[in-house]
Amino acid sequence: MSETTIDTAELGEKIVKVLKTIFDPEIPVDIYELGLIYDVFVNEDYDVKILMTLTTPNCPVAETLPKEVEDKVRSLKDVNDAEVEITFDPPWTQDLMSEEAKLELGML
Repeated sequence: MSETTIDTAELGEKIVKVLKTIFDPEIPVDIYELGLIYDVFVNEDYDVKILMTLTTPNCPVAETLPKEVEDKVRSLKDVNDAEVEITFDPPWTQDLMSEEAKLELGML
């Protein structure tokens, strides 16, 4: 068997690393620590689906942020394709932010 297998946990870490390079333009915190990423799915074909939200339904980057997420995740060597699904259920609240994000924003 010469088929190469990809460690999905390792790929997940790479995806998270890329997500941490994407910042909400209005808040100086990356979208992962901000709590905008609800889930990341990787199938056996290494297609990635990201379930995410925005801080508000009429967020000024509603058109550009999901595309940026797709493009950056798709740029990873082991990713075949990437798709972002936006949801507002549950709606984003500050409770979804990591301790690191709260500290960065002076909320702790």
